[in-house]
Amino acid sequence: MKRVPLLFLNVVIIATCGLIYELLAATVSSYVLGDSVTQFSLVIGIYLSAMGVGSWLSGFLETNLASKFIEIELAVALIGGFSAPLLFLTFANVSYFAVILYSMVFAIGALVGLEIPLLMRILKDELDFKDLVSRVLALDYVGALLASLMFPIFLVPKLGLNRTSLLFGMLNAIVGIWGTWLLEPLIKKNLTLLRVKGFVLLVLLGIAFIKADSLTTMAEDALFPDQIVYAKSSPYQRIVVTRGKLGHSLFLNGNLQFNSFDEYRYHEALVHPAFAAYQGEPKRVLVLGGGDGLAVREILKYPSVESVTLVDLDPMMTGLSEALPALMELNKGSMKDPRVSVINADAFVWLDNNDIEPFDIAIVDFPDPNNFALGKLYTTRFYGLLRAKLRPEAAVVIQCTSPLYARNSYWSIIKTLEAAGFYVKPFQTTVPSFGVWGYALVKQQPFETPQNAREGIELNYINQNSFASLFDFPSDMTLPSDDIEINRLDNQALVRYYETEWRRFE
Repeated sequence: MKRVPLLFLNVVIIATCGLIYELLAATVSSYVLGDSVTQFSLVIGIYLSAMGVGSWLSGFLETNLASKFIEIELAVALIGGFSAPLLFLTFANVSYFAVILYSMVFAIGALVGLEIPLLMRILKDELDFKDLVSRVLALDYVGALLASLMFPIFLVPKLGLNRTSLLFGMLNAIVGIWGTWLLEPLIKKNLTLLRVKGFVLLVLLGIAFIKADSLTTMAEDALFPDQIVYAKSSPYQRIVVTRGKLGHSLFLNGNLQFNSFDEYRYHEALVHPAFAAYQGEPKRVLVLGGGDGLAVREILKYPSVESVTLVDLDPMMTGLSEALPALMELNKGSMKDPRVSVINADAFVWLDNNDIEPFDIAIVDFPDPNNFALGKLYTTRFYGLLRAKLRPEAAVVIQCTSPLYARNSYWSIIKTLEAAGFYVKPFQTTVPSFGVWGYALVKQQPFETPQNAREGIELNYINQNSFASLFDFPSDMTLPSDDIEINRLDNQALVRYYETEWRRFE
């Protein structure tokens, strides 16, 4: 039968679309809820179990299998295609978002689980059972491979979450319409109605695809209380800047990075203790992360600094001040200073692969370790690579999340730094937008806690009286237990601590 190879192609498309929808659901849920590891695990687990339920339910379908296959394909197109826009829109407007999320995941999984057995039963008269099963299962896995490759490399970076969802809904609708011709001899009734349904659904998905930016804006307007003045998706993250009564705020994947009202407190604490601890006049400074240029602004206050090397993965982030005059004003044009060199690279890979002149000071300003990709930047392996790029007398400051809200996470970072061979002075400050926030001042040799910031530097927050108090910890922020685990590349205990502790505040 000539239609057999084309029906096998349907298997690949069905598997690809199904996994794409679940990756979308997992990504959206981690974007709005945080806790990415748990969300991905739950979504994929529910999807696979729902496929099993769908396969079991297929045994109860006895007649008109071709028509039912088309109807199920169109149902997948409807639910899956509109899944990402619906999830974004409902998160900000309903209190039972998790119910909607997992119900949608289960529905898509069950429908996909129904499709494959029905298609096998349709094809059973054309092939031997052995060949049928082996080909269908092989092509099912091929579809899963295609989805897993396309999703992070092309789809999300180029199209965004909403357009990816709608595009694959359109693909499912096309498969359904196409199926009405491939299976026409087996469709006994309602053929025209099936085609009309398919074309109507395709048009609706196409309109939504064209208007996807408007859908995204609607969702983000509900997610963020202040006016959005900039919103772009890079291959690595969603960048949103809002403007409100207190100033501008930067969000990466929905997580607040700074508010212009009080960011100076965070960045002064991030930078100036390292200069206070360094003996001599620092000339070469390394900044890892910090693509907004605010830490660089503080570094350039020191006249001895001759070069600043900033390593940040995302070129859209390091170029943000060019696109957003408000950020250019906030960072005082630091990213355009001739002393600053910007390198867009994975900091882990860059440290491992580059043999460069060592640095006097390093400022490490990565996002919090809420997933394993970020967690690797807080491991003993990473800190070992960093040590190799420092002068023996170098001073380093690392942002370490909150010692109050995420106490175990904070001290896991401190113990990891000690395990990597650093001498550590923990310290903390209060940033109203974040609450109490923690850092680590580290050197490769024993050193005394600095008591004062360097003289002659203009500061808005730190002064000679308050500087020493940064290193005081009240009882509810001290090391909670000697059993706190070290964060290693092959066992990222820090990510587990972080997800457990911050989940309490959802």
